[in-house]
Amino acid sequence: MESNISPLIKEKAPIILAEIQKAKSILLHCHPSPDPDSVGSALAMKFALEQLGKKVTVIKGDSAIPEAFMHFPGAKDIVAQNYSEVNLADFDLFIILDSALKQMVSRRSAVEFPPTLGTIAIDHHQSNDQFAKLNLVDATYPANCLILHDLFVLWGIELNSDIASNLFIGTYTDTGGFKYPGVNSHTYSVIAELVSYIPNVSDLITKMEYCNTPGFIAFEAAALGSIEVFLGGHLALSAVPYKVLGEKGIAVTDASTSETSSFMLTVAGWDVVASAVEQEPNVVKFSFRSKNADKFDVSKLANMMGGGGHRAAAGLILKMSIEEAKKLVVSKAKEMYNL
Repeated sequence: MESNISPLIKEKAPIILAEIQKAKSILLHCHPSPDPDSVGSALAMKFALEQLGKKVTVIKGDSAIPEAFMHFPGAKDIVAQNYSEVNLADFDLFIILDSALKQMVSRRSAVEFPPTLGTIAIDHHQSNDQFAKLNLVDATYPANCLILHDLFVLWGIELNSDIASNLFIGTYTDTGGFKYPGVNSHTYSVIAELVSYIPNVSDLITKMEYCNTPGFIAFEAAALGSIEVFLGGHLALSAVPYKVLGEKGIAVTDASTSETSSFMLTVAGWDVVASAVEQEPNVVKFSFRSKNADKFDVSKLANMMGGGGHRAAAGLILKMSIEEAKKLVVSKAKEMYNL
């Protein structure tokens, strides 16, 4: 297993461990609108650090932890605070996981790190701008939880069902059920190891996937009914205005653009798809997916407009009307992909 760990992780692992060993109280967080890779990374790291004798606090960050994730081991112990509500003097180290930019710590206010607070970023987004004092960014890994697994191996952390469950669910979801680029034999080797520690893997997955609400279904119907196709059929875009959410009684928490864009990608011929929702007036969230990431890299498309992510899956928030946002995305896609 160790022979398949990336050279970068092997290089950074002892340096990160040395910083952890110097710390007594460590802060972890979940990024805004957290996905299972964010929550799973934070919880797996918490359990690992506690093995090393550290006091660890995980905060929810800007967003509530989705009810669909509350069965992840340790989820009920996540503290309901965002970054601005934390007394940073209580911590000497902040480990920032699955976050490419400072804004992924919090979008509610400017994120500042006190000089006395050590910061370590561990991430797999190619758009990461190395904002921490110590950074481990390996974009060859399709999930942040896979990076953590390899770090834990090098640190001598003992796997158990709590750690393995969180690492598994983060990897399963961020790879699109092992479909996205970057999945390789090492991914499957790690998954096979993790599964051996998990009493009921299917239960872990189904409790997350089989908990949709009527509001979620209503959003999916509105989103799929709004699809337009652009750029000679290469780009498909759905967009749900804030007004529609109100008319149909859809909560913003039920407006899952990532689910919509993943479903849209199953259509043959749609190379790039985008699902948008106006979460509040003139605040539009986009989820991008790409079927051919080598040719249609959506992380670059999102980056052009202030977002980021992976080549096959990326995200963006635009502060403008939904019609203006749609026009901008189509224009930038045409420019980016020369269509």
